[in-house]
Amino acid sequence: MNAEQGSAGNVIAAICSFLYPGLGQLVQGRPIAALIHFLLATVLWFILLGWIMHIISTLDAAWYSRRGKY
Repeated sequence: MNAEQGSAGNVIAAICSFLYPGLGQLVQGRPIAALIHFLLATVLWFILLGWIMHIISTLDAAWYSRRGKY
């Protein structure tokens, strides 16, 4: 998926990350970032702060801009 800031791909990724932290990053082709977001959200939900990672993950997916465009 072609992910540029403000693109439809970023909107879809942001929605995915809002539903499940890390899913949007995975849709954008960033598996390491996806794993980090997922793990942090899982850990933070044990202390009832997982909603913070939902917001951070959503914003990260929405604002992602691929560097080194062709």
